[in-house]
Amino acid sequence: MNNANPVLYKREGAYIPRVAAVHDLCGYGKCSLGVAIPVLSAAGCDVCPVPTSLFSAHTRFPKFYMHDTTDMLASYLDAWVDEGIELDAVYSGFLGAAEQVASIQRLYREHPKALRIVDPVMGDGGSMYPTYTQELCDAMRGLVDGADVLTPNLTEASILTSIEYAGQDLSDDQVKAYLDALLAMGAKTVVLKGVVRGDGQIRNYVAVSGEKDASVTEISSELLPYMLHGTGDLFASALLAALMCGRGPT
Repeated sequence: MNNANPVLYKREGAYIPRVAAVHDLCGYGKCSLGVAIPVLSAAGCDVCPVPTSLFSAHTRFPKFYMHDTTDMLASYLDAWVDEGIELDAVYSGFLGAAEQVASIQRLYREHPKALRIVDPVMGDGGSMYPTYTQELCDAMRGLVDGADVLTPNLTEASILTSIEYAGQDLSDDQVKAYLDALLAMGAKTVVLKGVVRGDGQIRNYVAVSGEKDASVTEISSELLPYMLHGTGDLFASALLAALMCGRGPT
C-alpha cells in the first residue's frame, strides 16, 4: 500500500525551487497571483507568474474589467524557452479561456519532472464563476489526468466528475465517491477542500492514488463566521509551499 502522506518533492539544502504560477492577476481583491506570489516566496520559492487574465477586481464584485491574455501566452513561454528557464513545479488556477489549457500542457511537456499542482478554479456554492463557460469547464478536465495534486472544492469536483452538486452536508460515502471519481480520472493525489457539515467545522479530505481501496484522510478545523474571498487560492498556495519544503499533503 502506498504512503498516505507521500513526500512529492525533496528539497536539497539551500536550493531555491522555481514555480510557474499560472493564474489571473487582480488589481483589487486578495486572490490568485496576489496570494500565490507572497505565500510561495515566503516559503523560499522563486515564483514565476504566468498571467492568464487581468482583472480590475475579482469576480465577486458587481462590476469588473477582464482582459484575457490567451493571445500572448505562446510568445511569453517562447521567451522562457529562449532563456533556458527550468521549473520544479507548475501550479495552475483560474484560467481566462479554454485555449489556455494547451499552454499548461505545453509547460508539462517542456518540464516533465516538474510537480503538477492543479487548483481547478471554476466556481463555488454550486455555481460557476461568471466568466466561465461550459467549454472552459470541459477543457479543465484535461488537466486532471496526471495532476500530482488536485485541489477542487465541492462545486469544482461536481463539474469535473459530473456528479450532481448536493450541497455541503455530505456523508462519508458521498465524499469518497467524489474522491474515487477524481482518482479514476488520473489525479495522483486529491485534496477535496472546504466541506462544511453544519457542526462548526470545515473539512478537507485527502486521497492518494495507487492505494488498495484508497484510504481517506480527514482534516478539520474551526469554521470562522466570515465570507472571505481568495481562501481557496491561499489554501492551495500554502499546500504547495509545504510540498516544496519537503512535506506531505496531509
